[in-house]
Parts: sequence; structure tokens; C-alpha cells
Amino acid sequence: MFHRVFFNVIQVVTTMLFAPLVSGVVSRLKEIVQSKRGPSIFQPYRDIWKQFHKDEVIPEQSSWIFRFTPYLVFVTPIFVTLLIPVLTDYPLFFAFMGDMLGGGFVLSLGGFFAALAAVDTGNPYGPVGASRTRMVGFLAEPVFMVVFFTVSFTAGSTIPYIVQQHWVTPLANFFEPSHVLLMLAFLMLILAEGGRIPVDNPAGHFELAMIDESKSLEYSGCSFALVKWGGHMKMFVLLCIFLNVLVTPWGLAHEQAFGAVLLAIPFLLFKILCFVVVLVVIESSLSKLRLFRIAEFLGAAFVTSVAAMISRLFAS
Repeated sequence: MFHRVFFNVIQVVTTMLFAPLVSGVVSRLKEIVQSKRGPSIFQPYRDIWKQFHKDEVIPEQSSWIFRFTPYLVFVTPIFVTLLIPVLTDYPLFFAFMGDMLGGGFVLSLGGFFAALAAVDTGNPYGPVGASRTRMVGFLAEPVFMVVFFTVSFTAGSTIPYIVQQHWVTPLANFFEPSHVLLMLAFLMLILAEGGRIPVDNPAGHFELAMIDESKSLEYSGCSFALVKWGGHMKMFVLLCIFLNVLVTPWGLAHEQAFGAVLLAIPFLLFKILCFVVVLVVIESSLSKLRLFRIAEFLGAAFVTSVAAMISRLFAS
């Protein structure tokens, strides 16, 4: 039991440590594709460090929700990290405390409170971004539910570790049409939930066009650092679920040994780097959709997930 608790701590530390690096690599590669110099891949670390050493300003009219939200946004990805296979392919200490659907609800809890905090400040741009975020969330949540229902129907469980083993053995399960459609639908969800193009542009600074970034406009100092760090970790967790459970469920530690778990870290970073290249190609090839076209994008994701479920029903 001690080993599994210790390996859980290593997974949490890995998520906290490398999540800003992934965001920095994405920003750097996008600038290179656009023939720009761009910031260093370590710029997110510098930004977080700088914000932790700045004074914090809190709006007078805000309530406890505004003060509590940064800690919730920071903690929810860490909690989900305890439920998913980040470095090991065998269940750890907290693996059966929740399934993939529960992890999705935990992540959405942080987004819900972030939207409440944006409205709580009285900033005119905060409620605009919060309403748009809720619109994206309302459209994305049915896709989440259908995807996880199809996963449970296919693998017989929604526990991430059990689902991961289903795709690995036998290998033929990986190439089923339902699995391919699931991967496509989940990729579209990552773009929506991560605030990426074509749904949102995290590099944009025009208040009227912001969706996800507008929720943190009033934060400063330590609270802003926690919100940004939590956003990096949320993206990292979504990538771990996508890559370690659905797309490339290989390269994880098989043995309960400290060296094997540490060796899984470079494998994980290599898989994420490969996906980041694909993500940069997608974002550099598309433009941000107009607000009411986002419904069409997530509608396509919903249709894809339903097609995966129907494909699996006919296959059985």
C-alpha cells in the first residue's frame, strides 16, 4: 500500500511540474510555425513565479466565491490525477474512488466556480465570458456522457485503468471503428475544454472575444498564479486521459518499482510532445470560429460520439 501511495504522489508531482512546460511548448511551436521568435518554453514557469511574488488585489464587491475559486481550480486537476493512469498501468491507491465520468464532473466543477467568480466581480467582461463558457460546457457535457457510455459499453467499465487494459489486450480492439470515432470525438472535446482553436484562442487579449481567459481578468497575485497553474494542469490531465487511456495506452510502468515509474515519465512526455505537434498543426491550419459556429463544432463531436456508440452496438 505504501508503494501505491508513493507512486500516486509521483504522479501528482509530475502533473504539477510538467503541465506548464506543455503549455510553453505549444506556444513556442505555434510561434515557430508563424515564423516568429516567440517566448521561451519556460515562460509559463516565469509567469507563475512572478505572480506568486506580486500583491493581490480583490474587488470590494466580491464574495467568498471569488476568493475560494482559485484554490478549487488548482486542486480539481490534482484530484483527477489520482484517478487516472499517468505513469502506471496498474491501479494505485485512489484509483477506484471515481471513474472517468466522475473525473469529468470534478474538472467541470472548477470551471463552474470560475464562471461564478467571473460574475461575482462585477466586471462587465467577466459575465460575458462566463456565459460563453457555460454555453460551451452545456454543449460539451452531453458529448462527454455519450463518450463515457460508449467506453463503458465497450470495455465493460469506466475505471480508466480497466479501460486502458482493454485497448492494450488484444491489440485488435484498438482499431475498432467505435474506438477510432471515440478518439476523434474526445479530441474535439479537448479543443473545446482546453480553450484551443477553433473554439477559443488562449493567446487572444481582446476582451469581447475572450471565452476562457475572461474568467480570470480580475485575478492578480497568488490567486492568478493558482488559476493559471490549474489551467495548465487541466490540459495536462485531459491529455493523459486521451493518450494513456484511449490513443497510446503503452509505455506505462508495469512493475511496482521506483525506477520503472520514473522511466515512464520520459515516455509520457514523448507522447504528449507528439500530440502537441498535431495540436499545433490543427491550430495553425484553422481560424477561430464565430461564436454561434461553436455549436456546430460540438454538434459534430456529439454526432461522432453517437456514431461510435451505434458502431459498437452493431459490432456486438
